[in-house]
Amino acid sequence: MLKSYLFHVGLAVVTTLALVGCGGDPSSTDSNQSSSDNPPKDIPEAPSATFYLSAIPDEKITDQKAKFDKLAAYLTEKLGVETEFLFSKDYTDAVTKFTNGEVHLVWFGGLSGVQARMAVPGAQAIAQGKADPKYKSYFIANKATGLKPSPDFPEAIKGMTFTFGSPGSTSGRLMPTFFIMENNGGVAPDEWFTQKPGFQMSGGHVATANAVADGTYQTGALNYKTYDSLVESDPKIAENTVKIWTTPFYADYNFTIHPEVKKAFGDEFIGKVQAALIAAPAGSDALKAINREAIISAKNEDFDGIKQTAVKMGLIEE
Repeated sequence: MLKSYLFHVGLAVVTTLALVGCGGDPSSTDSNQSSSDNPPKDIPEAPSATFYLSAIPDEKITDQKAKFDKLAAYLTEKLGVETEFLFSKDYTDAVTKFTNGEVHLVWFGGLSGVQARMAVPGAQAIAQGKADPKYKSYFIANKATGLKPSPDFPEAIKGMTFTFGSPGSTSGRLMPTFFIMENNGGVAPDEWFTQKPGFQMSGGHVATANAVADGTYQTGALNYKTYDSLVESDPKIAENTVKIWTTPFYADYNFTIHPEVKKAFGDEFIGKVQAALIAAPAGSDALKAINREAIISAKNEDFDGIKQTAVKMGLIEE
């Protein structure tokens, strides 16, 4: 059951007037007169549910909450329903919250969205950033490695330390793994690299960039939007790392909604949420929450390629 099923029950107040004549018996007064002059005023039940929003934590947690609180405020205004952002500590937590019905709408990555929709029959991908049908990852290196940007897959990383992002990340793990295997004859990263690759278990793509900039790892993979933003805002990243390769395009992030919202908010609610997301004005705080210039519609089938890749790699089972 979704925890948002909260209802305030109105109280019915009935006032009975006793008309007492001079020296008369109150019981002799016509009881029907009271009910006809002052009929019961029943106040109907009014649902007061909260619409819960969450997101995979692919950036600093404090930054994420501040941004998504503004998206929640936008949805509250557009939908006429109180919307609240709930923090998810990692990708698995976001999927679990959705599966358990603790949250109604989640900003997922491609892989986590597939996992969530497979776990909840009827769940729908309803929106994505305009950039998301053609997303990409960067392979980056610490400048001390001497690696340079190239249009060709950087085979030299094989003998260097390498880090993925979260194990559940599409742009930080799934697709980089796919492209590594595509360029090395199908050998899994654990077997191909001289040293077994690492993961960034918290902090998302920002953590990956910092791990490479600090020299903890010589190379790594992360989503292009986070890296481009960090190069502009973080001197450490700009001065100590270099983008060495850009992957081909693939589909990625999406808003996925839980089917139980129909019971809490009505049959038309999913369409209203989709319309509200797509209507988010350019440059608004709602769009800044997901670092996108615009939102477009999405459907489950848009991410079939991600699903097939994850199944092929053994990350999920059909």
